Amino acid sequence: MSACRRSHARDRHALHQAPPGAAAVIAARNQRAEHGEVFAGEPLGHQRPTACSVAGVAAAHAPATGPIGCSDTRVRRGSAHTTRAHVTEIRRLAAWCIGHELGPLSNLTRHDLLAYRRALHHPARDVNGAVARSLTAASQARALAVVASLFRYWTETGYLTANPAAGLVRGQRRHAGFVPTRMLTPVQLAACNVQVSEVTVGVEPVVAARRRAIWMLYRYAGVRLVELVWSDDLKLPVVEAESDGRWTLHVCGKGRKTRSIPLPQGCVSVLQAYRQLRGLSAQPESGERVALIHGLKGGSLQSSGLYDEVKAIFAAAAAALEPADPSGAATLRHASPHWLRHAYARTLVVDRQVPLPAAQALLGHASIQTTAGYAKTDLSQLRAFVDRAFSAD
Repeated sequence: MSACRRSHARDRHALHQAPPGAAAVIAARNQRAEHGEVFAGEPLGHQRPTACSVAGVAAAHAPATGPIGCSDTRVRRGSAHTTRAHVTEIRRLAAWCIGHELGPLSNLTRHDLLAYRRALHHPARDVNGAVARSLTAASQARALAVVASLFRYWTETGYLTANPAAGLVRGQRRHAGFVPTRMLTPVQLAACNVQVSEVTVGVEPVVAARRRAIWMLYRYAGVRLVELVWSDDLKLPVVEAESDGRWTLHVCGKGRKTRSIPLPQGCVSVLQAYRQLRGLSAQPESGERVALIHGLKGGSLQSSGLYDEVKAIFAAAAAALEPADPSGAATLRHASPHWLRHAYARTLVVDRQVPLPAAQALLGHASIQTTAGYAKTDLSQLRAFVDRAFSAD
């Protein structure tokens, strides 16, 4: 086996041991490796024209314990969403390395990583002269955080003797801050509500009811995309009906933390109708363990299916809005389900002025600063305050 192949295999093994936050790429990455893939889609036998003849300039060549030189190589598993996000960022780095004839990952120097940081901030032009789409400050911070976490883990476990990514993201998040900008207007949301409420000819009633239920939960519970996917392990998400007729949605969020979200009555009535069309009782029974959103072929509808359902609503609303508001229609076509979470948060924090700790609990934010970020997005409310304050002058 060549030195290049050995170093790539070594990096793959270290990734396999890494926890989420560093390389939750493990499961998806290893499945692809079994089919002859490596980072950024390189086949395993591919001879890269790069400086990959060593296992890393700071590689620890005499590991003391365990397969990568550490006494504890237990893997902490993250959510599927975290895994996908980290796969994306590791593959982004690997693709950049291939384009610059660098690699393997463990051979990257401080100079290389700083160049990568600059590349994220200033996208290069392709062979046709077109500039790649730039990343937002938050996306840049996330990309660098994944890279820094990977190298930190490799250093802490003895795989590397020095960390070239130390301080790579220092100050990055502080300067970026969290100010959500992907917002839908009341008019756009109303257009979506109209599309959801209309009866679609040729669509089975249970399918239409499922779409309405999906919309209501994302719109009026503010959940993340994956939080509506059934987990056999956790037996979540579920809805619970209380004696007074109120319903509560229980989900598992980031960090495998569960939270409870009261549902408005309009959402409850839609869910009741959907349940009955599925052959379930209108009221959820105590201890009930069935998928909240069913798949047409059985089991639970997965993330991709949930995403497609919401995108279909956006597309239909955009088509209806196009003649009167082409710009608003374009925004709807670009929107994703997560925009509904932003809308929910904005309603709580800005429109209803719910106390930040309460809004934080409903949204499942780890930091209250994230929740507070929504208060920074509404200049119109500040304008109204100023107008009232100085109306007599």
